Amino acid sequence: MTERKSRSEGGVQVRAAAGRPETGRAGPTLNREIQTKIGQQLRALYDDVVDQGVPDRFVELLRNLEQQPDTRRHVDEDPSE
Repeated sequence: MTERKSRSEGGVQVRAAAGRPETGRAGPTLNREIQTKIGQQLRALYDDVVDQGVPDRFVELLRNLEQQPDTRRHVDEDPSE
């Protein structure tokens, strides 16, 4: 079983990944409970954004773009064509 080393840095617990040397460059880690809470809050925030739908002005702009001919060139196209 590989042992994890840990140290305190500025009051924050920092752990080196098992089997890896501690380089001093790794940032603080978040425990599973905090990660879960952040994920729940982000989902709640973005669910509200998704529920708002697309503003009418954006829908109009997208329709206009779809109706325009594609005049862009791809990088791999031969310019003589």
